[in-house]
Amino acid sequence: MADAKVIPFDDDRSRGSAVARPPRRRGAVSRRRNGEPAPVREIGEAGEVGEVQPLPTGAVGQDDVPVTGEERLDKDAGALERRIAGGLSFLRRRLTGDYEVDDFGYDEELTDQVLMSLLRPLYEKYFRVEVKGVENIPAEGGALIVANHSGTLPLDGLMMQVAVHDHHPAGRHLRLLAADLVFVLPVVNELARKLGHTLACAEDAERLLGQGELVGVMPEGFKGIGKPFSERYKLQRFGRGGFVSTALRQGAPIIPCSIVGAEEIYPMIGNAKTLARVLGFPYFPLTPTFPWLGPLGGIPLPTKWTIQFGEPIPTDGYPPEAAEDPMLMFNLTDQVREQIQHTLYKLLVQRRSVFF
Repeated sequence: MADAKVIPFDDDRSRGSAVARPPRRRGAVSRRRNGEPAPVREIGEAGEVGEVQPLPTGAVGQDDVPVTGEERLDKDAGALERRIAGGLSFLRRRLTGDYEVDDFGYDEELTDQVLMSLLRPLYEKYFRVEVKGVENIPAEGGALIVANHSGTLPLDGLMMQVAVHDHHPAGRHLRLLAADLVFVLPVVNELARKLGHTLACAEDAERLLGQGELVGVMPEGFKGIGKPFSERYKLQRFGRGGFVSTALRQGAPIIPCSIVGAEEIYPMIGNAKTLARVLGFPYFPLTPTFPWLGPLGGIPLPTKWTIQFGEPIPTDGYPPEAAEDPMLMFNLTDQVREQIQHTLYKLLVQRRSVFF
């Protein structure tokens, strides 16, 4: 059998009298480079074949390029090196005394880098504090924040301080007015000074407000923080209205603040007054866990907190002699107290649970 001859399909000889195709125009289509898309040809009205722009390839942008494990490790290593360098620099300044402390003992660098970092896990993870109305705090200038006081131990003041520091757009620092007992206790005295706390007296408060500081006060004092659990969220007397007089003298706005969640951290079911008198304390709390469980009884219950800052009450519209008007001070004090109490009731109605 004779060998068969293979005739290619594109051979013109296999088509007999068919019209031969015109030769390919190499100049019309440029040669493709590696990785470059093929150009798209279109047919015009006269049947001519032209070239248009290539289709988009959907190339990945530089920001969308996935980060490799090695690059991520390098980035983490760089961040760790910067943190170590910053820590060593901070330690060097502390050892050499190259840091600033104001006349009240406030150490801003230590507060920002150490003390706030120690309080933040308690604030974010343990009490899971929710902050509302922080925009009502002015970005600059003196202002007086007035809040309710509760919880057996003054953790509410510390949590309010973290809330202002971490959530205010200007990152302001809250300078709390504290009771005399705070500055008598060892260690606590030094830490309170470093955090910016000062004695709860009109002179110090006016001086801070005059310097444009944000000052916090809890007028209930020991009557609020040491009240029994059966009276929770019922505001006690706000003293003689000294904080109103201070705000009027400086023309500083008063910002009511309501704190929900602190009342339940140490439910005070009793008060050992005799023991408190012997120790020199205003009260000696008895709770379901303290002192029966020893040191474990000192662990607060993990309640869910809400801190709400109300709308400011202006005082700059009053004349200077208004600070000596007892009726005006009484009215403003009652207005602040009623606003805090009303907000407390509203937050309690909205709260789903003590712990969630």
